[in-house]
Amino acid sequence: MEDYDYSQIRFPDRLQLKDLETLSFLDRKENLILYGSVGTGKTHLSVALGVNAINQGKKAVFYRVHDLVNQLESNDFKTVSRVQKKINSADLLILDEWGYLPLHQEGARLLFDIISTCYETKSIIITTNIEFGRWKGFLFDEKLTAAIVDRLVHHSHMLVFTGNSYRMTNSLIK
Repeated sequence: MEDYDYSQIRFPDRLQLKDLETLSFLDRKENLILYGSVGTGKTHLSVALGVNAINQGKKAVFYRVHDLVNQLESNDFKTVSRVQKKINSADLLILDEWGYLPLHQEGARLLFDIISTCYETKSIIITTNIEFGRWKGFLFDEKLTAAIVDRLVHHSHMLVFTGNSYRMTNSLIK
């Protein structure tokens, strides 16, 4: 995190850089929604925060949303139980690529269950490039989407990532 360039991130008024660096948002069980275009550093920062949490003796777990849903839909009881145990024991749940791939109804319901279980018991970091108004497009259920948004935003800070894609800027193809 010491080399991370924060210049392209708009912080909300109530959240300061020191809140990220000290992870004080975890103690308050607050969530972070990292929103911005592809390649602007959302996943990088979420992983750095997770590593920082682990280095401070906290438990952090990272899932791409679609991978998490696939594991929860597994017919293997051991797999589902292991995933639920990891999430339940974590202080921080990182959900990457929120909304990149559409979910079907059962997948959306499973994701709702995870968000509801974590609500006010741990912090969640979501990385996404989709604004709230378009979440119904991948969750497919208006009431379920409203319930997820309601739980997530209640104790959340949104960091808006601006600027160009790091990968495109540093591509070998010019």
